[in-house]
Amino acid sequence: MHEFVIKNGRVIDPARHFNQVADAYVADGRIFTIGKPPEGSGRWQVVDATGCIVTPGLIDLHVHAYEHATPLGVNVDRMCLARGVTTVVDAGSAGSSTFPGLRKFISERSKTRVFSFLHIAQHGLASAGCVMKDSGGECDSLNAVQVDDCVRVINENRDMIVGVKVRLGIPITNNGLNEVEVYRRALQAASTCKVPLMVHHSLSTIQHGNSGQLSCPGDLGPGDIYTHCFHGHSGSILDPTGAIDESCMAAKKRGVLFDVGHGQGSFMWSVAERCVAQGFLPDTISTDLHTGDHQGPAYDLPCVMTKLLHVGMSLEDVVAAVTATPAKAIGKQNEMGSLGVGMPADITILKLEDVCEHLEDCAGELRTIQKAFSPVAVYVGGEEHPVSAGRSWPNSASAQICQARMAKMTVDSKSLNDNK
Repeated sequence: MHEFVIKNGRVIDPARHFNQVADAYVADGRIFTIGKPPEGSGRWQVVDATGCIVTPGLIDLHVHAYEHATPLGVNVDRMCLARGVTTVVDAGSAGSSTFPGLRKFISERSKTRVFSFLHIAQHGLASAGCVMKDSGGECDSLNAVQVDDCVRVINENRDMIVGVKVRLGIPITNNGLNEVEVYRRALQAASTCKVPLMVHHSLSTIQHGNSGQLSCPGDLGPGDIYTHCFHGHSGSILDPTGAIDESCMAAKKRGVLFDVGHGQGSFMWSVAERCVAQGFLPDTISTDLHTGDHQGPAYDLPCVMTKLLHVGMSLEDVVAAVTATPAKAIGKQNEMGSLGVGMPADITILKLEDVCEHLEDCAGELRTIQKAFSPVAVYVGGEEHPVSAGRSWPNSASAQICQARMAKMTVDSKSLNDNK
């Protein structure tokens, strides 16, 4: 039996409301105890975490993990696990027709724990990239959006599929003509299976609420997930006065989860700052990591955590948003997201370092960061995995690409109005 103790670290375990310097004892791949030394532990291997933060293994609720099979897919062991992330949830890369490959070639071969939000479109994101003006996308034809197939594959793969994913936007739904029906089918599939629906909602004809038709997040229920919550495009959660949209406030109060989903075009400093200043915090912090943003502006999960700490979230809230809350969101709170006795020993050790560095958002706008997270060590089921150095910020080349893309992510008001 492999036994070790992580000593002298500040253990932050939001699921148990635990936040203090303590020793974490691990035996046989599980948490043995936190705090009081067990009998005979003087012989256990020691990992010194002095000056570090010890958390449950980080969970990234929104990544694109289907490497080689989709344009957006990245290698999660290199891009996520090596940066302190023990669990990822693929956000719709696979649909009912392509899911078997995600399981066989990605989940079963990765050291990172991989789960899935199954796309309502049968082919998922097999040929689709980021949503941009005139880009085309996975829901241009309703023939590919089949509720029965989605439900069947979810029921056959409950161990790995934790929800349904849909992207709503004019450019990927036949110029918006299919949006309402695609959304209706996604809601139906999620409701039938009693799993959460994760919705990407930007550049869309679908209103937040009070439209007399399906609305988003107006028609989302408790546990559903509204991702990309801090984007600055058409359909932002801020109203024209800069206040939080009333329908979004109401959705949060009834239990809809708001997820960061940073990505290449979905995090603006100004939006995040205004929302946090009004007390509207994201429930979960995620990267939307993919081939277009891992070199900036998202970089990795510790970087996105750094951004949310900078805009005013507390350290404890940031840790909860990448551990306990996403674990509960996918119904896995008894398997991950906590350092409770008997839980699998998925553990991340982080430093919170004093820095003075510029960091960009998706529009290339900079802020001067004073504190930054960096992973020191990561364990999955008690097994340690190597940690790699993060990329330096800001990446001027990435910022230029993002700025050029912004023009392609603008949908004119005529397109919005014509499809309402």
